[in-house]
Amino acid sequence: MNIKSKLLLALLATSSAAFAQTAPAAPEVPEITYNVGVVSQYRYRGIAQTKGDAALQGGVDYANANGFYLGAWGSTIKWIKDAGSNAKGPVELDLYGGYKFEAAGVAYDVGYLRYEYANNTYNKVSGAVNANTDEVYGAATYGVVTAKYSYAFSDLFGTANSKGSEYFDLSANLDLGNGYTLTPHAGRQVIKNSPNSYSDFALTVGKDLGDGLSVSVAAISTTAKKNTFYTSTATSYGTAKNAVVVGVKYAF
Repeated sequence: MNIKSKLLLALLATSSAAFAQTAPAAPEVPEITYNVGVVSQYRYRGIAQTKGDAALQGGVDYANANGFYLGAWGSTIKWIKDAGSNAKGPVELDLYGGYKFEAAGVAYDVGYLRYEYANNTYNKVSGAVNANTDEVYGAATYGVVTAKYSYAFSDLFGTANSKGSEYFDLSANLDLGNGYTLTPHAGRQVIKNSPNSYSDFALTVGKDLGDGLSVSVAAISTTAKKNTFYTSTATSYGTAKNAVVVGVKYAF
């Protein structure tokens, strides 16, 4: 399985652009790639973004041979609307850019990620602020293992007074042969000035079907408290409960 196929499966496994920046190696020549897909539900850092419903997702990436890259990725969401009758924000758009390089057999990646919830009114929810979030990140990949650290220099996903929140991510991309990969993941979301920090875990099996098409199945769990913070106000849906996510993606 080539590097592009492994990256595609890693992206599909996480269903978010946030993992895209950990991809090893820059292309030999500048390139632009596109992807589109659907997941049975959108989970990010273990937390439901679509109330357990399916999500349509897609993105575009530019990678330069010198290691610099830019990208945009979007997904339908429901968590903002479900937070209160006055809240709106049906789409998440992730805008990111960074630099990849290698030294002493380790692949490094540093960059910036903006989570843009266009025209969102999450600040109308009691105790919340605007959902837009800014993070910087750094990752190191050695062999099949990647460790990543993200730091929010804005409030985190609409949580008031949460600047300085951190996310720790440890994952591996294991090639099982015949186009199959196994991706175990463990993460820790530390929410500044909040009692609602938690850990999340995932185990994903992916299959490269060739010609840019891939599928995956992921089992996801969290240690998040089953409290009002992780429960949809409008639907009483528990956003932190265990889930199985199936996805299909096409890259071209």
